Amino acid sequence: MNNVEASCGRSRKGFAVILVMCSALAGLCLSACATIMHGTRQEVGISSSPTGAEVWVDNVKMGETPVVAKLRRKDTHTVKLILPGYQPYETTITRSVSGWVWGNIAIGGLIGLGVDAISGGMYKLSPEQVSGNFAVERAAGLSQEDQLYIDVSTKPQQGWEHIGQLQKTGL
Repeated sequence: MNNVEASCGRSRKGFAVILVMCSALAGLCLSACATIMHGTRQEVGISSSPTGAEVWVDNVKMGETPVVAKLRRKDTHTVKLILPGYQPYETTITRSVSGWVWGNIAIGGLIGLGVDAISGGMYKLSPEQVSGNFAVERAAGLSQEDQLYIDVSTKPQQGWEHIGQLQKTGL
């Protein structure tokens, strides 16, 4: 009878050890909740009006509008749109703390919070969509008495008065 009781005691201890090990492993795997749930990169849609503008993110050309850029969540990004004949458009995409952080605190504790902070998974980027509306590029001049300034534009706007036409001469 003592042998039966001794073997049951050992199997319960073995089961308890396995249960603790599995729980610890699950805790470590789930500790980086935000990194697992939405990753370390975020897709940001970038468009312009008119379309076809060069898209530069952090001084790296990403293509022409419209484009979807996968950006690292832990960084702030500078987006610049360039279209010939128009003034460049520039904006900043900033990071803020994601709601998934609360899941880390509740489930993963400090380990999960640390993993997400290092990987960037605890952040979300905003805005999620960038849309650049271009203003027509125009020459600027200072007004002085008795001088005429000519404002040259490649795209006239509605309501402007046409006062002349430049012509190309063969030199």
